Amino acid sequence: MPELRKDPIVARWVVVNVEKPYLPQDFNVSPFSWKGATGCSFCTNNEHLTPPEIEAISEVHRAPNTPGWKVRVVPNKFPALKIEGTLDKQAMGIYDMSNGIGAHEVIIDNPDHFKGIPELTDIEVEYILKAYRSRSLDLRRDRRFKYLLIFKNVGVEAGASLEHGHSQLIALPMVPKNVKEEVKGARHYYEYRERCIFCDMLAYEAENGHERIVMENENFVSFCPLSSRFSFETWIVPKQHSIDYAEIDDNRIKDLAKILKETLYRLKKVLGEHPYNYIIHTSPVNTDAHFSYHWHIEIMPKLTRVAGFEWGSGFYLVFTPPEIAANYLKEVK
Repeated sequence: MPELRKDPIVARWVVVNVEKPYLPQDFNVSPFSWKGATGCSFCTNNEHLTPPEIEAISEVHRAPNTPGWKVRVVPNKFPALKIEGTLDKQAMGIYDMSNGIGAHEVIIDNPDHFKGIPELTDIEVEYILKAYRSRSLDLRRDRRFKYLLIFKNVGVEAGASLEHGHSQLIALPMVPKNVKEEVKGARHYYEYRERCIFCDMLAYEAENGHERIVMENENFVSFCPLSSRFSFETWIVPKQHSIDYAEIDDNRIKDLAKILKETLYRLKKVLGEHPYNYIIHTSPVNTDAHFSYHWHIEIMPKLTRVAGFEWGSGFYLVFTPPEIAANYLKEVK
């Protein structure tokens, strides 16, 4: 019989197939079909094909918009929101509207078209994470912005329109509903138990045989949550309580780079070249941020389609229980 499991943070239900769980080979995932680097605007020597860079990380002295960079940040050519103008909030009857004010940036992971995070060196992954931090610290200075969403799409099925490895940062003038629900859930748990729910999740996993823990190092834990929404969904959570990703120091960035790279490598070894998203869940900015929140990264492989049942009910169908998924990932050498 399937199991119904409830997410303790936002009270979302999932249906977990514990009777006949899918194994990695049971998912019908088409391998990536690389088109190649010809004409790619993100490749080195093609800097003139992007808007002028906002920021870059380099190990050598270089002029802006020239080769020699390790990570490069540019405005999105087709931004979801635009930074110029005023918000101009207004009501139209029962509806609220405003101008589409925000920022939309692209963080180009590395100059090599064919290298994903699992193929990068630890220091190269550190550079990406430092770019996330730097842009977060800069954009929050604009008091119009209330949330900074950092995410990565890999593969067409996960929403990537370009092959070359990149992440995106969208600064929003309001806190998204999903974030509000997480912050509210964490706050409610703290008010009831006077503890952080994310810290308690880590403690529970450690105290119950590490069944769903994939790996850990001094500062971070990688695990498949009990109430995962997707097969092989994996979270990376700081061991030390912290509400804001941008507060991460260089020492912890080193550990985060290692565990992020290794977790994505293990997912690739088990599932092959598969589409996935990862999202940094962090606290809102320029508004009240309750200390009960705990930032983390959620990695979500796209192995099945979200369809009518999920959209209609808000439930998610999970074909591989997280305990089995974590065991496959732990066994990767």
